[in-house]
Amino acid sequence: MQFETKVAILVLEDLAVWQKLNVTAFLATGMAGAAPEMMGEPYEDAAGRAHARLFGQPIMIFAATPEVLARAWRQSIERDLTRAAYVRAMFSTGHDAANREAFRAENAEAPDLVGLALRGPRKEVDKAVKGASLHP
Repeated sequence: MQFETKVAILVLEDLAVWQKLNVTAFLATGMAGAAPEMMGEPYEDAAGRAHARLFGQPIMIFAATPEVLARAWRQSIERDLTRAAYVRAMFSTGHDAANREAFRAENAEAPDLVGLALRGPRKEVDKAVKGASLHP
């Protein structure tokens, strides 16, 4: 199945594994919140138990350098893509309000990104993530 939109998560390649997983999880929830239409139907197992909905389309996870993240940031703004961002300062916070304060304190044109999620038309997302490689 081909989707009209694409979802990509870029994660700084030199983070610790726990940080990569944490950033990916937070950014995925950002996409779910920004585009609830991405969510599939609830799951049900063979015993009839209900399970949570998952995204209804694939999410591509990329490893990125700081330069690639900065480029994707600029491209996402220029192309008006839906985006969620995670900055390094958020690793030292403990709750959502503190995360938002840390993000707001960043340079709006060049935040210290460690992760970025993008959603939009396939071609536009592909152009924005150019230079990133699929996460190994």
